[in-house]
Amino acid sequence: MTDFNTLSHEHQLAVLQELAQETLKRYVLPGGCSAQLVNLSENATYRVGAPDGRCWALRIHRAGYQSKQAIASELAWVVDLRRQGVAITPSPVAGCDGALIQDAAHPRLARPRHAVLFGWEAGAEPGIGDDLAGSFEVLGGTAARMHIHARQWQRPSWFTRHSWTFDTALGDERPHWGRWRDGIGMDREKQALFQRTVDLIARRLAAYGMGAERFGLIHADLRLANLLVDGSTLKVIDFDDCGFSWYMYDAATPVSFYEHEPQVSDLIGHWKAGYRKVLPLSKEDEAEIPTFVMLRRILLVAWIASHIEAEFPKSLGAGYTEGSLALCEDYIRRFG
Repeated sequence: MTDFNTLSHEHQLAVLQELAQETLKRYVLPGGCSAQLVNLSENATYRVGAPDGRCWALRIHRAGYQSKQAIASELAWVVDLRRQGVAITPSPVAGCDGALIQDAAHPRLARPRHAVLFGWEAGAEPGIGDDLAGSFEVLGGTAARMHIHARQWQRPSWFTRHSWTFDTALGDERPHWGRWRDGIGMDREKQALFQRTVDLIARRLAAYGMGAERFGLIHADLRLANLLVDGSTLKVIDFDDCGFSWYMYDAATPVSFYEHEPQVSDLIGHWKAGYRKVLPLSKEDEAEIPTFVMLRRILLVAWIASHIEAEFPKSLGAGYTEGSLALCEDYIRRFG
């Protein structure tokens, strides 16, 4: 009975849990492995534990977001980044049939879900309350090396990923994460201020341009939840949103969800210092980072509204929209 979308959130989680457990049979794993949900956002991610203590990460993709070809493209980049020593990224594990992407079916799902198993990476997610200066400097250098790799890498002929342009982020017709106008708690007055901000972002990005020196393949979601600190090592995980966008967008995503905090300016300063150790930063690139921070903030207002059934977006809700108003006013004051 294919009625997944009509189920309650709790019942959907139960279906996904059954799907994850069944998917483990597609891999050569020790007996007695179990899947425990660790994150539900775009996808459902499970920690797979074996009785002998070994671990893996299983990602069950949500329906309709990434095609199988797009996932294969992501994995091709992830594997080459690690192989070339550019960044420590998750290692995908092939199934019993040798394929990195498995199609997992369940009676309550209209069609199979794509699934990928990764080796477990040790480390802890950095937190906003931590001393993040050093991590941001390392991250800046890592982003620069990834940008160099993206420019030089000979992508497979079948490579395909989303593009994160103004239209696909904040446009009305085909935004990947929904419309910012549908933000939780949005009213006419807030919408007017957001619109002025969006219009200013559009003008500045049009002037900045999308030349090859500024626009290319990036991670596009380097928020704290997608980083792991393991001693002095910084690892980059979850490339599910990687795609083509402005390189400086990677400077904005690490401050996702706390763009309003007073330490953000200093943290971005450390990111820039790390980046400059690897690549030069033009005055034009540096000047536009606040635009990408503002774009990301408004994009996340849309994301929260389109994912409000999950616990994390629900915990942010209207407060995140309300907290964006002062940022909009400051951005207009500085750049309008």
